[in-house]
Amino acid sequence: MIVKHLDDVIGTDADVDTEGWNSRRLIYKDAGVGYSVNDTLIKAGSEHEFAYQHHFETVYCIEGEGEIVDLATGITHPIRPGTLYCLNQHDRHILRANKGTHMRMVCVFNPPLTGREVHDETGAYALGD
Repeated sequence: MIVKHLDDVIGTDADVDTEGWNSRRLIYKDAGVGYSVNDTLIKAGSEHEFAYQHHFETVYCIEGEGEIVDLATGITHPIRPGTLYCLNQHDRHILRANKGTHMRMVCVFNPPLTGREVHDETGAYALGD
């Protein structure tokens, strides 16, 4: 059994902080469960273009507001607490947090992240070992 608290992760190598987002990796590949779980903050007013060509991601918003734009269709979906989205086709998308509020998201990746990934120039994470 693995039991962790967010406080166990903050300030460690599993706390990946960038200019636009902060991803606290709670469960990652070395847990051996086939997925990873992150507690991620999308910083207020930030905008990001992502496309996870090697991973599937499901995201559940627990705090803040923003939007996600499906770049294949041009459709914009609002995000607020209780919103879930699943990138089930490696969907290229833009994720925006409203000005004045960060979005706090629970993110599940398959295959699992190794723990220290940051996005490459295409907006993807590399496939871990």
